Amino acid sequence: MSENAPIDIEVILSPTSKINQVDFESITFGSTFSDHMLQCDFRNGSWEKPIIKPYEPFLIDPSAKVFHYGQAIFEGLKAYRDTHDKLWLFRPDQNYERFNKSAIRMAMPEVPREIFLDGLKELLKIDQQWAKGGVGNSLYIRPFMIAIGSGVIAAPSTQYRFMILLSPARSYYSGSVKVIVSEYYSRAANGGIGAAKAAANYGAQFYPTKLANEKGYQQIIWTDDATHGFMEESGTMNVFFRVNDTLLTAPATERILDGVTRKSIIQLATDNGMKIEVRPVAVAEIIAAAKTGELKEIFGAGTAAVINPIVGFGYRDDYYELPEQTDSFALKLKSQIIDIQYKNAEDPYNWTVEVPLT
Repeated sequence: MSENAPIDIEVILSPTSKINQVDFESITFGSTFSDHMLQCDFRNGSWEKPIIKPYEPFLIDPSAKVFHYGQAIFEGLKAYRDTHDKLWLFRPDQNYERFNKSAIRMAMPEVPREIFLDGLKELLKIDQQWAKGGVGNSLYIRPFMIAIGSGVIAAPSTQYRFMILLSPARSYYSGSVKVIVSEYYSRAANGGIGAAKAAANYGAQFYPTKLANEKGYQQIIWTDDATHGFMEESGTMNVFFRVNDTLLTAPATERILDGVTRKSIIQLATDNGMKIEVRPVAVAEIIAAAKTGELKEIFGAGTAAVINPIVGFGYRDDYYELPEQTDSFALKLKSQIIDIQYKNAEDPYNWTVEVPLT
């Protein structure tokens, strides 16, 4: 399949819809899925014809390499319905490009643009009624790829399955978030897969996060693997620190995911005239700023919550509560991003992409 070929998709529509069984006012994030899904398999060195079909389980060989060697990657983005009943994606090209960077790092085949992006738009057109209007409502999109080739020899698979699922979502709010700065566990290491959205990155976080939860913290601020002296990410999100009126965030490296929301925040902050420094952020300087009162805000940035303010953090035997801000950078930037996503403000960056619904 060539990169510029028009997409040819087989469509099998569900005879009934389960949408009337869903309480859209009390949806748990990522637990409810729309009527259809996209599936496309890679076999014999090429991608087969994609198919949109009813959402359903599928059979897979017990020796499939995804189970034994962890070849699995994913992305996360959202579709938003504006006040004119149009449906929009937010910077989907960035998710597409990052997906294929992850594929390359995991020795998996790259997915053609027309399967990922055009296939996604066709799926959204079919299940468009699952995207509810109103700020806070969205349709979460989960593209992923797994190795389905059989055999337990330690080698890359020769067969893969790419899929896209749709999940209606409401405003993501996890309450007051307290984090603990890690002194031992790291999210990723130099030479590893930290810059890829590989399933293994997230599975490895569960145990140290469980330990943090037992201490009363919701998330961990991960530190570098070599010295544990530099802040890297918070939970599954990129992290920003406001010291006085300067925003600090770590650069995207082979250990740190190049988040779409992160890049958007950096652009908006710069255009707002905020001082922002993209550089290694030392644990020691954040502790010192917290002690002097110069540390004003910490917030995570990611697709699910957009921006998630952090109210305090623990380090060693101390806890540092952050002061409430009347001029919160986090809330200002979050509001600007949301306004662009829902088309309630101008989009000078051309970040939004309309989904044809007819």
